[in-house]
Amino acid sequence: MRAILLPAMALLLAACAANEADDDCCEATIIAEVPDGAPAVFLADDLEALGPWRADGMRMEGDRRERVARLRAPAGTDLQYKFTLGAWDREALGPTGMAMPNFRLRIDRDVEVRHEIADFKKDAATYIADWRGSGALGTLVYWTDVGSAFLDEKRHVEVWLPPGYDENPEKRYKVLYMSDGQNLFDPRIANTGTDWGVDEAIMALAEEGAIDPPIVVGVWSSSRRGEEYSPWHKAPDYARFLTEELAPRINKEFRTLTGPRNTSHMGSSIGGLLSFHLVMRRPDAFGACGCVSTHFPLPEAIVAQYFPNVAPADNPDPTPYIVRDIEKGLDIPPGGWLSTMEREGSTPITGRPMTRCATG
Repeated sequence: MRAILLPAMALLLAACAANEADDDCCEATIIAEVPDGAPAVFLADDLEALGPWRADGMRMEGDRRERVARLRAPAGTDLQYKFTLGAWDREALGPTGMAMPNFRLRIDRDVEVRHEIADFKKDAATYIADWRGSGALGTLVYWTDVGSAFLDEKRHVEVWLPPGYDENPEKRYKVLYMSDGQNLFDPRIANTGTDWGVDEAIMALAEEGAIDPPIVVGVWSSSRRGEEYSPWHKAPDYARFLTEELAPRINKEFRTLTGPRNTSHMGSSIGGLLSFHLVMRRPDAFGACGCVSTHFPLPEAIVAQYFPNVAPADNPDPTPYIVRDIEKGLDIPPGGWLSTMEREGSTPITGRPMTRCATG
């Protein structure tokens, strides 16, 4: 459907630009006042013709404090947009120093709006060096630009050590691996300006006596996120990165409890698919998963739109991959900790009864 809408929208916008007097077409002038010396500034928005939501969707005019973007759209368009320096990790910040929510503009006529940008997100290295500024409970240890023989791009990895780790040198810890690691602990780095609060959630559960805090390993996502997290594309390679390269280093440098009984993975959206894949295909390494807002409806048709290099462009199947797998007889693999969970009645992280994989 998107393949049909995209050229149609582009033609509609072109018609608007060619007919200034058309009552159905309006011009929105968006002005951003930015700090002195700011480099090129981009408007990222939800119009199909510009991405949508490409961090470098439209370069704004001007090279001083005032930057201008002009858009034409049909009357009645509800526009959402943000400002960046061309990448989401360099997003505009508000007066509190945090990323601002989407700006919204109803375009019913020619309109001009103005915004004041306090700053832009700094390079991630700045925040990593000042990890205490994140406000995280416990300790954060960063490994930057971690390479892999199985994946194309390097990525950062953070290791969260719960409070008391250094004071209890004999204690060993279960390990929770998490995808999209940049979103877990530090709002200054998180994509939305709000981190997951993983440290607060774990310590709140610990205070209730529900869990013993694990070590958390947050692996940042790369520009190949969709392919790497998809079970039907590069997730098997990602699993090898975790099990053959990252986990051995984690187990060597920190006091971990090992094996699937003590090792779990958690992710959201397509990251939830990765978690599901790991317990299904690597039960020898991962004994439980947390699948949050999991993108189970993912079909070949969507992959063909966003990752055309890994899916056929002609007549892609709209059936979700998981449905196709179930029709072929998908089931929990024999052996490993996962297949015994129902018999033993507990999960690696909480010790509470649970069947297979937790979803939310």
